[in-house]
Amino acid sequence: MLSDQQRFYLETGRHFIPTPAKYKNSAPFLREVDNQALIQEHNKLCQAFRVFFKKPECFGYPKFKRKKDDRDSFTACNHEFTSGPTIYTTKDGIRMTKAGIVRAVFHRRAQAWWKLKRVTVSKTRTGKYYCAILYERPVKQTKVVVPSPEKTIGLKYSMPHFYVADNGIIADPPHWLKESQEKLAGIQRRLCRMQPGSKNYQEMVQKYRLLHERIANQRRDFIHKESHRIANDWDAVCMRADPLAEISRSMKLGSIPDSGYGMFRIYLRYKLAWQGKQLIIVDRYYPTTRTCSACGMAGDAVSYKKNLWTCPKCGAVHQREVNAAENIKALGLAQLGKSA
Repeated sequence: MLSDQQRFYLETGRHFIPTPAKYKNSAPFLREVDNQALIQEHNKLCQAFRVFFKKPECFGYPKFKRKKDDRDSFTACNHEFTSGPTIYTTKDGIRMTKAGIVRAVFHRRAQAWWKLKRVTVSKTRTGKYYCAILYERPVKQTKVVVPSPEKTIGLKYSMPHFYVADNGIIADPPHWLKESQEKLAGIQRRLCRMQPGSKNYQEMVQKYRLLHERIANQRRDFIHKESHRIANDWDAVCMRADPLAEISRSMKLGSIPDSGYGMFRIYLRYKLAWQGKQLIIVDRYYPTTRTCSACGMAGDAVSYKKNLWTCPKCGAVHQREVNAAENIKALGLAQLGKSA
């Protein structure tokens, strides 16, 4: 569809995206799947062009998918007919169009008054299938929590750790990728001595993928538990808008992507919103590290190798990252007071 759109634009100068029905005669296998899955792909391409035309400086021109980067997934919508819905769940499975009832394990059951809207089936690199089911239900009005300084916490991203709080608490999770590096290196060495495409080679590739999947699951499990704990214990969380991708590229530190701190901010935001609480993001350019949290004087730059430093004005001794977390909290509270 994207290729035909580009060709149509070059020939006529007009924008037009053909529908999937055009390709069913030349590709008969498209008739074997649910037409809703094809319609959703058409909708995704239309949405990509809409956001590009709206903000071309922020969203790039739609590109072709790459097989090694794109995940295997499809989305199908549910429709209600007189004979019944096209998609519904059973005791131990889910019924989809042209696929019948597929056995499934549910970690959570929907309430009777929830309305099933669509499902997204995805396949991981290790061959596991997951189905995300979207329901529509009435939303309860969440009471907005007004945070107090005592129930507000400031978190500062820490490269040697994970984060440092203004009360001195340090989160220091295991470095899952580093701990599994020896196993990964051993699998890679064995792969180099095997014939690509052979049965042993494919089995070893599967072990490699399973190990990486386990590392990702360990990271995600820690982030979910930690963000859930913070969202329950505090009424507001203040964080700085650290550009983690830029920091990783400039300092060439592999531990930044491995930590999952960006994912931690995303999880923390929606977990706080569920309870009517706020995640306050402060300016990334404010010198939180070299500013004294006691008197407010901004001194010279403090090296990240230096843990303690003394304020030349008031003589207060600060722990570098705890002091930065205290400044982030103060900035967040001031920002919250202006918006109130």
